[in-house]
Amino acid sequence: MRKKIVAGNWKMNNNKSETTDLIESLKKLTFSSQVRVMISPAFTHLAQAKEMTSESHLEVAAQNMNASKSGAFTGEISASMLQSIGVNLVILGHSERRAYYNDSDLALKGKVTAALNNDMEIIFCFGEQLSDRKSNNHFDVVKSQISAGLFDLNSKAWSKIILAYEPVWAIGTGETATPDQAQEMHAYIRSIIAKKYDHSLADAVSILYGGSVKPANASAIFSQRDVDGGLIGGAALKADDFYAIIQSA
Repeated sequence: MRKKIVAGNWKMNNNKSETTDLIESLKKLTFSSQVRVMISPAFTHLAQAKEMTSESHLEVAAQNMNASKSGAFTGEISASMLQSIGVNLVILGHSERRAYYNDSDLALKGKVTAALNNDMEIIFCFGEQLSDRKSNNHFDVVKSQISAGLFDLNSKAWSKIILAYEPVWAIGTGETATPDQAQEMHAYIRSIIAKKYDHSLADAVSILYGGSVKPANASAIFSQRDVDGGLIGGAALKADDFYAIIQSA
């Protein structure tokens, strides 16, 4: 049975004291054992977050990583660096990384390979722009991004993959895909995985929705058959909102 997952992507938010306060607030809350709860602070606070959550239900993820083991890559972080502080979970391919930092399909393929070679778990993000949806290319775009990043993997590697569908037009815009739109795309994603591999693998993969999830819409979205939780942005920065979303999973 697929595990429900709610992951908070803090992006470039929260200084050291704000990180401390938010984690302390989350640690006081009680979550269902059926839901994996993840937080993704800035690189500068990952070690702090790991220490603070060591005896809690919270898991810590990095927001990105470099594909190389080491070298002259100023400002970058490697898998071994993350693992040295106990971080074994990483978000790859977020729409903002794709749009602002040239995370191409080829670059992401390299990052996926590096993460898996280091036995890391991956939240792999993908999704269409508004222009893609308006031109009815949204299914093709999603298929292309998943295929390029993940379809060279063997079946066993998929045990380390969590998918996160991000309709880019619904991130930070106040727009949200309807529950039916989310379900339609998530079901399509399972269908292309089943076609490439098999139905058993497709049914086992957790697929998160990542497009302006809030306490007000979380229950409706998460209740869809093929939606297994969410990758949460702004609402993850407020403990009460994040908790309400987790309870909806």
